[in-house]
Parts: sequence; C-alpha cells; structure tokens
Amino acid sequence: MDKIDHIGIAVNSLATSVPLYSAVLGENPCGEETVPTEGVRVAFFGEGTGRIELLEPIDPDSAVARFIGQRGPGLHHICVIVPDVSVALERARAEGLEAVPPGIRRGTGGRAVAFLHPRHTAGVLIELAESPRQSAEHRIPPGC
Repeated sequence: MDKIDHIGIAVNSLATSVPLYSAVLGENPCGEETVPTEGVRVAFFGEGTGRIELLEPIDPDSAVARFIGQRGPGLHHICVIVPDVSVALERARAEGLEAVPPGIRRGTGGRAVAFLHPRHTAGVLIELAESPRQSAEHRIPPGC
C-alpha cells in the first residue's frame, strides 16, 4: 500500500450532499463522474491523495443502493493506492481475504480497482486502486 487515495461516502443525492460537503470543506468538488459498471455517480473533493468521494446510486440494484437501503448513508469504503492491483489482490487472497465479485474492474478515472469483502476486513470495505503511474488508462476527473 502506498497511501490512502480516498474515503468513499454513500449519499442519497449528490444534489443535496455536494452543497453540504462544500460548506463543511470550504471548497467545491473538483470533479464528477458516472461509473456505469458500479451504478453510481460520484463527486470528488480535494486533490491527490486523501480525497473524499461522494457516491450516489443511479441504479437501484447497485451495491451502493443496497448499502444505503440496509445501513443508510455514510462511510462506504476506504481506498488505498497499490502499485499493481493484480499482485495486491493475489496477496490478499493468499491471506484468506475475499474479493467482491467480479474481482478486478475499472473504477473512476478508468483505473484498475478491486474491493475486499468487509466480512474479512473488520467490517470495512477496502478498495484497492492501481497507482495512476501504473494504470495506462487512468485519467483524473476534470479539475482534480
């Protein structure tokens, strides 16, 4: 692990949550993006590492929609930067950790990502995201 990339927070609506976080953080989001494969629209606050990502479900069957339905809005995941998602996921599996299907996929910015199931990580969903330096398709959301 290199460092924390971002903290993901599940919200019911970006339209109502972005102004709240803008007021608290004293800044506007640096970018928004739709991730169709995850059924979410996201807004990022901050630059570089340690960002905050707000996740609004746009698909009622998405993992984020199910999360909000079961637990309500709140902390959804912690994302850590790894040099190579395949290697990090293999190492995690060797330690008995379970990946959330389908395993490696494309996340925000087109980066390779994988999630570790919270039942094996003290109840915290952990996202492994490939370092931007390693991911040829990575692009940072506009303004970030």
